[in-house]
Amino acid sequence: MSIEMFQSETGEFSEEEFIAQTRAEWEEQAYYTQLNLGAELHWFFTQAADAHRKGLYISACTSFLIGIEASLRLTLALIDSPNKPILSPEKTLSNRLIKTARTNGLPVELLAFEGEHDFDAKLASSPKQKVNVELVRLRHDLCHGNFLSYHQKIPEIGEIFTPECMRETSEKLYTLSKRWAKALSDFRNHHTMLSKQP
Repeated sequence: MSIEMFQSETGEFSEEEFIAQTRAEWEEQAYYTQLNLGAELHWFFTQAADAHRKGLYISACTSFLIGIEASLRLTLALIDSPNKPILSPEKTLSNRLIKTARTNGLPVELLAFEGEHDFDAKLASSPKQKVNVELVRLRHDLCHGNFLSYHQKIPEIGEIFTPECMRETSEKLYTLSKRWAKALSDFRNHHTMLSKQP
């Protein structure tokens, strides 16, 4: 953004405000690239955050979810085989994958949504009576095209679905992803074999 654009948008000119806003925008855009995630992970989060800021909520949600899933899968693959990680097509985002990550010391409690007090109980649920944690449920819904539960009811019109129906979910994933990516970066920094990118 140029100073002239900033001035025309705000109606005023303040070089300090312009510099502060430009710095904040840069820090926001560079957040994930500065973490120890590697390009194969940080771009999902970076593009998700860009989509979120631009109001592209469906794209934001799915990219955040893919970034989280990929980060779990790749980190576990690196733990299993640091020199040549292999991503198993069977190990996708699930309660089981999250439990495996917890067993390996990853801070999976950060994958609980705000107010999801039964996160641990859901993870412990038996296969016959399995209840997915919210992140897994959301991933299954969105990545398999189940948008019915995100419709909004408008009086005199009925149920509708627009990308704005996903705004609140996108905001939750935005917040969760920032916490998760930072904690995962710290985890990788503390484990020498993971601090090197594959």
